[in-house]
Amino acid sequence: MAFEAPRERVPLAPLSTLGIGGTARWLARAMRVEDIAQAHEWAESRGAPLFVLGGGSNLVIADEGFEGLVLQISICGINVSLRGQDMIVAAGAGESWDGLVGFAVTRDLAGIECLSGIPGTVGGTPIQNVGAYGQEVASVIESVHAFDRTTRQTVTLTSADCGFAYRMSRFKQQDAGRFVVGEVTFRLRAGGAPTVAYPDLVDDLRREGVSTPTVGDVRASILRIRRRKGMVLDARDPDTRSVGSFFMNPVVDRATFNRIAEANGDARVPRFLMQNGEVKIPAAWLIERSGFARGHVDGAVGLSTKHPLAIINRGGATARDVLRLARSIASAVRDRFGVALRPEPVFVGFSNDADVEYLSR
Repeated sequence: MAFEAPRERVPLAPLSTLGIGGTARWLARAMRVEDIAQAHEWAESRGAPLFVLGGGSNLVIADEGFEGLVLQISICGINVSLRGQDMIVAAGAGESWDGLVGFAVTRDLAGIECLSGIPGTVGGTPIQNVGAYGQEVASVIESVHAFDRTTRQTVTLTSADCGFAYRMSRFKQQDAGRFVVGEVTFRLRAGGAPTVAYPDLVDDLRREGVSTPTVGDVRASILRIRRRKGMVLDARDPDTRSVGSFFMNPVVDRATFNRIAEANGDARVPRFLMQNGEVKIPAAWLIERSGFARGHVDGAVGLSTKHPLAIINRGGATARDVLRLARSIASAVRDRFGVALRPEPVFVGFSNDADVEYLSR
């Protein structure tokens, strides 16, 4: 077969930013889109489940590992073409996401500059509908080139086909596991103005004396902000041994927000108004006010000393440790505010796990 022959019993913890998890029964790499189809056939012929691994930045892998084929997507390459007044950037799913953002910014292409510093690969961005600081990839994705495991064909899905919602897509919801992303195409604005919407970004640019920011200024500012929060991978910083933000910022209706605001003093509740009239509340704010401060310690796991949204592996932690703390946090927020926190990471190798089911409800 053309794709790399699978290796057996490969440790998965080193392939995840959390540094937790057991072994893969088999592991192989896909260097080309065609390799994905062959890997699918290889796994199917053995009755083995297939899990697709990108940068490992958004995974909680079970201590028991994964009893199937883990396919690491290593499809690289970036191509740029002009379409009207926009630039169409096609990137292999195995490309570094932050590398692609840097590529775009150095060419004065606007649309993804606020997504700087996010770990992982290009292929994971449409699955999660990655977003931060006022931008999300759904607004710039032109198409997704993927292998459809149901029809066994390579397909091109438009942005409208992807079913994007807040931190969600059809790839993560109703069609989870069906499509394996090989390439993503983005439509970016050549010479366009950067997005400057979030208060953290506005404040940082003001402190730096930048009144008319370029996309490069915004990228530099986002990287500064993320480093202060321990959200840029750094082997020297234990606060980055995490999946990044463990919980999504909940979006609630106006009545729910008013109830929370009335109980906590309206001026004290941070919020971000959505276009549909709903309100996004920072999960970090809810977590801290539910008794979990930054730097919280729970055995081998804890919360980042820089940001309460990141559950970190303090050394020698297990997946069970992570789930225990995550459930405690979600339960406390539900009890105090009546709001359910939804987890951002994908849970791999768990079967009928009570903690995972609670967090995923």
